[in-house]
Amino acid sequence: MDLLTPDLGLFLWNLLAFLILFFILKATAWKPILKSLDEREKGIADSLATAERIKAEMAQMKSENEALLAKAREERALLLKEARDTRDKIINEAKDQAKVEAGKIIADARVAIEQQKMAALTDVKNQVGSLVIEVTEKILRRELADKSEQENYIRQLSNEVKLN
Repeated sequence: MDLLTPDLGLFLWNLLAFLILFFILKATAWKPILKSLDEREKGIADSLATAERIKAEMAQMKSENEALLAKAREERALLLKEARDTRDKIINEAKDQAKVEAGKIIADARVAIEQQKMAALTDVKNQVGSLVIEVTEKILRRELADKSEQENYIRQLSNEVKLN
């Protein structure tokens, strides 16, 4: 039980050893320990400040990136609109040019058809005229061979002329 109830002498020697150790540590180790703690505290504070600064810079960069993306989207939309407008303009011009060309082709075709039609009609008329002359010549030779038949034919023609 002596260990549980310390003696006054033991207490004083322990206190004296503690105080000597305390003063030795205070003189030699206390300043370096406090200095390293202060340096560590400054380092942590600097790290936190740097982290806050970097966080602010990142937020600023993020907002700048978003602004750049928005500007790029607007430019892309503008370029796409201009491309569509140019495409529509080219298509419309091509359609108009095609219509004009088609109109010219149709007009040329109509003129060619009309010329061919007139040529065909002229040819048919010439052939019909030749046939009529040929047939008339043959008929007149046959009918005009006899004088009485000739007089009958002339009377018949005169009667037909009066009827028409």
